[in-house]
Amino acid sequence: MAILQTKDGVDIYYKDWGAESAQPIVFHHGWPLTADEWDSQMLYFLDKGFRVVAFDRRGDGRSTQVGDGIDMDHYAADTAELVNKLGLRDTVQVGHSTGGGVVARYVAGADKGRVAKAVLLGAVPPIMVKSDGNPEGTPIEVFDGFREQLLKNRAQFYHDVASGPFYGFNRYNVESQPGVVLNWWRQGMMGGVKAQYDCVKVFSETDFTEDLKKMDVPTLVMHGEDDQVVPIKDSAMRSIKMLKNGTLKTYPGYPHGMATIHADVINKDILEFIQGN
Repeated sequence: MAILQTKDGVDIYYKDWGAESAQPIVFHHGWPLTADEWDSQMLYFLDKGFRVVAFDRRGDGRSTQVGDGIDMDHYAADTAELVNKLGLRDTVQVGHSTGGGVVARYVAGADKGRVAKAVLLGAVPPIMVKSDGNPEGTPIEVFDGFREQLLKNRAQFYHDVASGPFYGFNRYNVESQPGVVLNWWRQGMMGGVKAQYDCVKVFSETDFTEDLKKMDVPTLVMHGEDDQVVPIKDSAMRSIKMLKNGTLKTYPGYPHGMATIHADVINKDILEFIQGN
């Protein structure tokens, strides 16, 4: 196993495939998953000649199941340490859901030359929770419900999310894919429950407004129009207005987990963005 030990002693598991001379793509997974969320993308872009890197965030998957340090600043710092350790330059930073928040926080403060482009896919920025300043956000009671269900029966809760709204398998005439559901569940159950509980607050209440405004690299915002987890109206539609160099691409009928069940479409669109001017 490839491991980065951070400055504060946390072991971060990562995958690093491809030629060192190739342009690197760094993938950031959603909550409560792992680097394995990006299997389809890792193989696709490796075959296209890219260097592909993905890692389990602290607390998740095969990384240390920490009891603290679960916040966007630590996530971004871990990303910076990994990028520096591997000597990556001109990276494409791709983040899904919570991972999109990590991309925004990291790219906003990244050293010059480290980032060439960014992709926010079904991403949580600018902020999810409803407030006076974000009246169309998701009510805090929804996230309180996440925490309650996680504590009550994490295994059942994760199965319900994967078999329902995450991939849109709860929609009429959408055929479920049991293997996809089980793989989501497997990844979620690998992580530490304390970190996953704390991360609910992180992905729902962190405000990325200033991060988005600081991002100056070309950024592709991709979002499913039937995303039941991170509703498009309060995420992608607001983020695109804050980015200096953003492009918005939406997908009618696509769910939150579109990168997995519609990988053929998503991969080609990301490739086109990377190869474009």
